[in-house]
Amino acid sequence: MIYGIGTDICDVRRIRASLERHGDRFPRKVLSDGELAVWQARSVRWPERGVRYLATRFSAKEAFSKAIGLGMRLPMSWRLCEITKEVSGKPAIVLHGGLKTWFEARNLVAHVSVTDETDYAASFCVVEQK
Repeated sequence: MIYGIGTDICDVRRIRASLERHGDRFPRKVLSDGELAVWQARSVRWPERGVRYLATRFSAKEAFSKAIGLGMRLPMSWRLCEITKEVSGKPAIVLHGGLKTWFEARNLVAHVSVTDETDYAASFCVVEQK
């Protein structure tokens, strides 16, 4: 049964401007430790790829927060929601701490899709109750 659906579109230019203005404060607020390491590695090799990575993660977390119906209220928080990918490349959501406990107590499972194109990153998330 569908528990919730969320979608988000993010202007990559806005993410780029935030990075220029605040440096790595924004990624440190939004990304989990694992995501932060990936963002740093991508940013060193190709800065634009790092910007797009950050935009897709931001967008996916926004879509997920809408799908679970909490928005950015506890137990939802940026760093407790991690967007990873499976070996196949399919995006996946890994939760941590209190958010993981809250999610599992409701017997939920999440599916997420992310994409980016030039100036925009977009995400779609469906959360099901098993």
